[in-house]
Amino acid sequence: MENKRNKRAYLWCGCSILCILYGMVVFSAGTGTLFFAVWIALGIGFGIIALADKKGFFGKLPHMVKILMMILLCIGLIFFVAVEGLIISNFSNQGEKDLDYIIVLGAKIYASGPSVVLKYRLDKAVDYLEENPKTKCIVTGGQGHNEPFPEAEGMAAYLKKKGISEDRILLERESKVTAENISGSLELMEEGSSVGIVTNNFHVFRALQIAKSQGLRNVCGIAADSNLVFLPNNLLREFLAEVKFLLI
Repeated sequence: MENKRNKRAYLWCGCSILCILYGMVVFSAGTGTLFFAVWIALGIGFGIIALADKKGFFGKLPHMVKILMMILLCIGLIFFVAVEGLIISNFSNQGEKDLDYIIVLGAKIYASGPSVVLKYRLDKAVDYLEENPKTKCIVTGGQGHNEPFPEAEGMAAYLKKKGISEDRILLERESKVTAENISGSLELMEEGSSVGIVTNNFHVFRALQIAKSQGLRNVCGIAADSNLVFLPNNLLREFLAEVKFLLI
């Protein structure tokens, strides 16, 4: 029994180390968010579980408490897998042809140009606009405290450099979050227009939920790529954001 307990403790320790190391990788990306701390917290949590398991804490719990813990754990895992499945199911969304508008959701911008996440979105928008010359593009995003100018302005400049005509680009310069990206864009388009939401693959599912909650009906997702190294971080972040969306 003690040998099995020690093996479980080593497994928990391994999870703890991996989470902390991954949190440091996310921190090194310099995204400006504090979400890396979630991975550090997970690592600490796994470390505490490892210590408690090694000391035999769980073996001392009443049988009914153990059953309840297992039930709650199973429910949590099922919910997590279901949500992540819905998120991943939208990874291949390519939208529809000849939409009236596409909305490119904002992300961090630097003086030197778009962040990697934003560049994926903009490059996808360029591909779509080249293939659908009648579609107009709304770029969204205000100026964050650590950004040199509004995201929309940097995005418009990038699209122009890629050959997209200025008269096809509309700017929404005030928004800070996805819901505001979309609500601000609604003010720039004609009612009843067909719309595509351009964002990274991990973000499409929730972006469409938000768009539909704001009254958009003729809307589809257009999934841009994302960095595989940071995909676990983005998937976990989207899961927590989805929980918040459902609760609020």
